[in-house]
Amino acid sequence: MATKGPSLEPAVKGTTHVSFVCQRCYQPLKVHNSITSVDTDTLAELTGKTQSQKCLLHFQCLEGEEDMVIRKNILPKRMHSIEGNGFTLIGDVQAVKPDNLSHRLKVTTQLFDIMSGQTEVDHPLCEECTDALLDQLDQQLRITEDELKDYKEFLHKLNSQQLTGSESLSKELEDLQKEEEELINRLDEVEQERHDVSEALKKEKEISKQLEEAEKAYYTEYCEYQRELLDFEDEKQSVDNQMMYAQAQLDKLKKTNVFNSTFHIWHNGHFGTINNFRLGRLPSVPVEWSEINAAWGQTVLLLHSLARKMKLTFERYRLVPFGNHSYIESLSDKSKELPLYGSGGFRFFWDTKFDQAMVAFLDCLQQFKEAVEKVDKRFCLPYRMEKGKIYDSSGSGGAFSIKIQFNSEDQWTKALKFMLTNLKWGLAWVSSQFTD
Repeated sequence: MATKGPSLEPAVKGTTHVSFVCQRCYQPLKVHNSITSVDTDTLAELTGKTQSQKCLLHFQCLEGEEDMVIRKNILPKRMHSIEGNGFTLIGDVQAVKPDNLSHRLKVTTQLFDIMSGQTEVDHPLCEECTDALLDQLDQQLRITEDELKDYKEFLHKLNSQQLTGSESLSKELEDLQKEEEELINRLDEVEQERHDVSEALKKEKEISKQLEEAEKAYYTEYCEYQRELLDFEDEKQSVDNQMMYAQAQLDKLKKTNVFNSTFHIWHNGHFGTINNFRLGRLPSVPVEWSEINAAWGQTVLLLHSLARKMKLTFERYRLVPFGNHSYIESLSDKSKELPLYGSGGFRFFWDTKFDQAMVAFLDCLQQFKEAVEKVDKRFCLPYRMEKGKIYDSSGSGGAFSIKIQFNSEDQWTKALKFMLTNLKWGLAWVSSQFTD
């Protein structure tokens, strides 16, 4: 590390080198011989001029303004890395006598310490650094002088304006005071208005709070009504769907013939059938009498229903539908019942009531035919019926008895089939006339 103190190094035996370093550029200095001749009075004079030397770097601005200090540091050309004890070595110097070296070193060191203590600049300084410092000081001095000149001009202008504009300023001051009073009054009015507005705002907030609560209650009630409306709409939609379904079913039922749906007359080989019950017997197909009785029960019920639909009352007989035990009642002898059911066997073969019941049924069917022909002249059954016989108008044109006695099973079965065919035609005519 470089220092401002002297560095001492032995040169040759019996001699010592002494050197100082510039405190700004750290270049080695050679002290002028005139410094060694500074006497005690000169040193005292230097120490007495404290205030004059401090002004080298500080300038006090006029009129109590803030300090404006311009500082510029001159950086060293290079930093020296000094080994050993921190002294700087220079070239060969002239040997100094030991007696004079101590005196010169003491005087020089004391002089540099005084100069460094009296200013903010450390000494010693080389000639170049001193010139640069002086240039800075001259520049700061010029700037300060220019500023002083400007301040003086501004002060002169200000004094002139104060003299010429005092009356206008007084008038302006009075106007400003009046304006101030008006503004104060206006401020009081504004404060009162603000207070009134604040009170009104509080009232409006209370009203707003009440309205918010009422709105909340309204929306709650609205949502409840909306939910009920949705429930009613769902229920209405459900009822509409049920109505549509019921209407569709009604339309379907209107188009449906109840007689055709209830009584289905068809054929199964040689047998005529009603609701899938075969009516008749064959040697090769011995149909059970329970099935024959059920078929007769459906047949009696059908003719009875057609007669009621046409409001027809049979002469001589009255049909009594009673399932598989249906019978025909004679109007001339009400105690006489003609059964339309049988159980088979020898007794049944010789029982003529069953044959009389079938002949009576054929008579009722003939009465139904005649009643229809009175209404519709074009109506005609495919098979003619007369006195218990049915005539085949197609084919051989033979007559088939509806009785079971003295008759073959084939003939009896065919007569029953023709009888069901005539009954089906009557059913079709009634269905077409009484659909509505």
